[in-house]
Amino acid sequence: MLTTKKDIVCIGGGIMSITLAKLIQELDINTDVTIYEKLSSCALESTQSINNAGTGHAGFCELNYTPLNRYKEVNIERAIKINREFEVSLQFWSFLARKYKAFKPKSFITQVPHISFVKGAKNISFLKKRYEALSKTLSFKGMEFSRNKETIKKWAPLIGVETKDEVAMTKYEYGSDVNFESLSHEMLKILSKSKKFSVHTHHEIKSISQKKDQTWDIKIFNIKTNKTFLVNAKFIFIGAGGSAIHLLQKSNIKNQIGYAGFPVNGEWLICKNPSLTKKHFSKIYGLAGPKAPPMSAPHLDLRIINGKKQLMFGPFASFTFKFLKTGSYLDLIKSIKVRNIIPMLHVFVSNLNLLSYLIKQSSNSYKNKMNTLREFYPLANEKDWKLESAGKRVQIIKPYKKIAGKLEFGTEIVWSDDSSLAALLGASPGASTSVYSMLNIIERSLKRRIDSKVWKNKIEKIAPSYNQDLSKTPSLFTKTRLSAYKTLGFKI
Repeated sequence: MLTTKKDIVCIGGGIMSITLAKLIQELDINTDVTIYEKLSSCALESTQSINNAGTGHAGFCELNYTPLNRYKEVNIERAIKINREFEVSLQFWSFLARKYKAFKPKSFITQVPHISFVKGAKNISFLKKRYEALSKTLSFKGMEFSRNKETIKKWAPLIGVETKDEVAMTKYEYGSDVNFESLSHEMLKILSKSKKFSVHTHHEIKSISQKKDQTWDIKIFNIKTNKTFLVNAKFIFIGAGGSAIHLLQKSNIKNQIGYAGFPVNGEWLICKNPSLTKKHFSKIYGLAGPKAPPMSAPHLDLRIINGKKQLMFGPFASFTFKFLKTGSYLDLIKSIKVRNIIPMLHVFVSNLNLLSYLIKQSSNSYKNKMNTLREFYPLANEKDWKLESAGKRVQIIKPYKKIAGKLEFGTEIVWSDDSSLAALLGASPGASTSVYSMLNIIERSLKRRIDSKVWKNKIEKIAPSYNQDLSKTPSLFTKTRLSAYKTLGFKI
């Protein structure tokens, strides 16, 4: 079988692979990058707009990023970390907008205020502590807090606030809505002009094996022609969303031992009624209910998809056996191996309350979901809201203390020992921090080159705050942020 040689192969045609390809193109025009995607087009699974639950994760309004510690103090470290990583994404996108006339920010990013909303004295106390801690930092400067019901009605006209309710909100004006599906196609538009880049749809990965020279042989099946061929790559990135765990297992690297996936289904209530969409101009996050997983924290979002406004409420999380929206109900079962069955069993047994919650939610009725929406928007009418799938999130099960496993809600990169293969696992914050994550991939896999003065200078132009704490230089931080906002079309 004839083997084609490649520098870098990306498996999965979503935002991660496309971002990695574009970064590589900016840093080294002589390195070839090839993407293989199983579906008919790129960005149809986890990256597709309706399947991407967060969009614009920046820590401004996501309350699960700022938990209380045992001393009842708000821990803001994760929110600050995610905010700084999202800032890197904004900088890269604004760099592309300045460099390429064909790259149109208006097609994928819109300024949308980010709001946190709580009810009850206990939750208000938490939100106030969160606001006080975050607003002292440079990244969150300008955040507003209010308990005034008239102010709250002004910020969020659809939110029902009764006279007897104790309520509070925080608002950050410079939040965003990001359509990662559109962003992916904007980058592909530029990438496609390079002879060193190619993307192949309808291609399925059959096997991945490492050779003695540390390169990788990949057996690929062309679904359209019904033919199989071999590709040899110096580096492989697995960025295939829920399928990443299966592909990582195919690689048989030592560091994948014990890893598994915990699949979670999602659904949205969606409203496209213009008389309502024009009244809601923010993303509003609440707190997850008792026993509910972090990703089920309810939020009522203004989303702009294909240039049209719509409201999305949810996501409603439930249990599933599928790792992808287009996947199989055998996905979970097929992922069970001798070397990960103990961590999997440990996680499922030690999270019975969560598992029970998700299973019960699988049979949750449309009526009950509408009632949950009415806790946010009391006047919600069933004729305006349609239930639609929000895709799958495969959370990480990883080995812990040799004989156990633990469940993690986040993302993680699993590497081969020689750093010639990397797989991105997990979900939130995911796409929002894609540029930061892919720069990490480049930094480790191409260490010698990234340490060169030429590459360092390029990265400084692409993403000035990458690996730098700009909060120590407030004037540079403000200049960098405002420059990105202005280029991306924010009103400042």
